[in-house]
Order: sequence, then C-alpha cells, then structure tokens
Amino acid sequence: MNAKKKYVIGLMSGTSLDGVDLVYVSFERNINFAFNIIAAKTYSYSDIWKHKLKSAFDKNSNELSKLDLEYGAFLGNLINLFIEEFQIDNINFISSHGHTIFHKPNEGITLQVGNGLVISQITNQKVVCDFRTQDVKLGGQGAPLVPIGDELLFSEFHYCLNLGGFANISFNSLGQRMAFDICPVNIVLNHYTRKINLEYDDEGSISSEGEINNQLLKRLNNLPFYQDEKPKSLGYEFVVTEIIPLIDEFSLSTENILRTFIEHIAIQISNKIKFKGQLLITGGGAFNKFLIRQLESKVENQIIIPNELLINFKEALIFAFLGLLRVDNQINCLKSVTGAKKDHSSGKIYKS
Repeated sequence: MNAKKKYVIGLMSGTSLDGVDLVYVSFERNINFAFNIIAAKTYSYSDIWKHKLKSAFDKNSNELSKLDLEYGAFLGNLINLFIEEFQIDNINFISSHGHTIFHKPNEGITLQVGNGLVISQITNQKVVCDFRTQDVKLGGQGAPLVPIGDELLFSEFHYCLNLGGFANISFNSLGQRMAFDICPVNIVLNHYTRKINLEYDDEGSISSEGEINNQLLKRLNNLPFYQDEKPKSLGYEFVVTEIIPLIDEFSLSTENILRTFIEHIAIQISNKIKFKGQLLITGGGAFNKFLIRQLESKVENQIIIPNELLINFKEALIFAFLGLLRVDNQINCLKSVTGAKKDHSSGKIYKS
C-alpha cells in the first residue's frame, strides 16, 4: 500500500443481532499503519430482520440464496443512508463482513449472507466481502479474522479481548499471532434477558443480584469444546445445541442463569490468559461492569477499557482493514490463528 490515505466504509453484523455497525475510516501507512475513525453509527435491526436472520438457521438452500440477495440489498441501502447522513464523498471501497448464518468449519461449511455484488450495484462502489470461505477451504477455522488487525493496529496491548456475541482473544506468542474463540457471551446473556422483555442486562445489574448454581456451572465448564486446545471457533449452532438446552434443564430464575453464566464466562477467559500485561477489552460486553469486575478478580492483568467509539466499532474498523489488505493483495488471514495450510489474502472483490 502506498503512503497516501485510503478511505473505507466497514460493516459488521454480530451474532447477538444488536444491529449493523458502520464505520467510515481513513488508513495511512508510512512505517506502521495508522487509522482515523471519521464517522460511525450502529443501525438497529427491525423485529422483522431479527426474525429473518435468527430463523435462517433452519432455511433450505433456495431460501438462503434469496436471503443472501435480500440482505445484500438491505445492507446496500443502509450504506447509502450512512453516506447521506454523514455527507461522505470520498470512498475507495466498502468492506463487509456480512451476517453469519452457519459456521461449521470442521464440516467445511461457513455462510455469511449479504451479497457483495448486490451491495456494489446499489452503492455504485467496489465491495470486498466473504472473508471466511477461502480459509475454510484451506483447512482453517475461517475465524477469528480480527487478529491481523490486532497485530498491525493494536500491537501495544499484550491481549486484545472482544466481548461480543462470543468472546475471542488474540495475542502475540513467540513472534506469532495466536487467537481463538473462547465462549459465548452476549448471545446467551441477551437470549435470557429477552425472556423478561429486556434487550440486555444493563451494566450486569440483573446478574449481580443472582446466585451461582454450581452444578450448572460445572457442567458448562466441562463441555467438550473447552477441553480441546487446538485452534477453534464458535457459531450460533453451538449455543442452540449445547448451551441453551443445558441451561434450560435447570429451570432457574433469570437472575441465577445470568449470574452463573457470567461466572462461566469469567472462568473460561481467565483460563486462557497465561501471562501478565495490558488487556484491551472491546465489544458490547465491555459495558457489563459486573462481568468486568468478575474478570478482574480472576486475572492479574491491567484491564484497559477504551473510549466508546473503539468499544463499539473496533470490529467494523478491522473489517475495513481486512478489506484494505485484500485490495492490496496482502495477507489478512493467519494460519497461526485459523489453522489453515498457509497465510493468505482472503475475500471476494466486486466492482460496480
């Protein structure tokens, strides 16, 4: 990449269905990469879109193909709204994560809807998308993808922890970037708060009033996923088939479910932190003060909670960065992270 600035719109839709995060960011490289988030906004999903995306897990291939096109049109129109709202007139390209429907890399399957060609046609812009498929074909997990951004944009931190639908962590070990999904977070917590008509547990206030059910906690911690040390990633199906049925066996109050699961999250994260150093935490879970307190009690690291802009939009920022690397044909998927056969430059490019 040459030294002049590149201007990119990045999109991220997480598994917790909070909405679509959009950032407009400039990148510049002299010796190292530098970025500046110029504009950012989260557009909430309507109840209709929440239902469509949540129920897509059970759709057949024809229905998924239709959803891919429909969701691509939705994203394209959303980007145009974002461009108009922030009066953006200088765009090199758009980089979209899409929305994950299936992620079963051990079966060679991963699917993110949000058709890149449709987005390109609606926005009249170059679009980079579908970052996971190539990695899975190369024998990798197709996730997590954010660690290349952690390595090149946030290298001053010893650990980068994202608390979104799932917790994932990345760190440099002996000159190699290591990263993996740890456990579900908001995708489970929000599932149970919605049963009491709340979108989320504000600052962890509900979970702080609950009690730990030690039998449930033990069974959660003993799930086979947590015993396997090789590179791995999590998808919605793990929550549907393993976590929720297990929790529902116990018929607990919402407070006790949340308190027990918070403890599970804190234990699983602390198990993966092997050395001292600064721990950067971003994602919606960074606002859950009770979760952060439980984590602080289990690790010796200095926990850094950045400004709200970075908490909310770090992943969208890094997907913009992944697109930047792909357009320049530079490595954006690391075999040390995903377990693929080789480092590679992943993503499909569509031109309007």
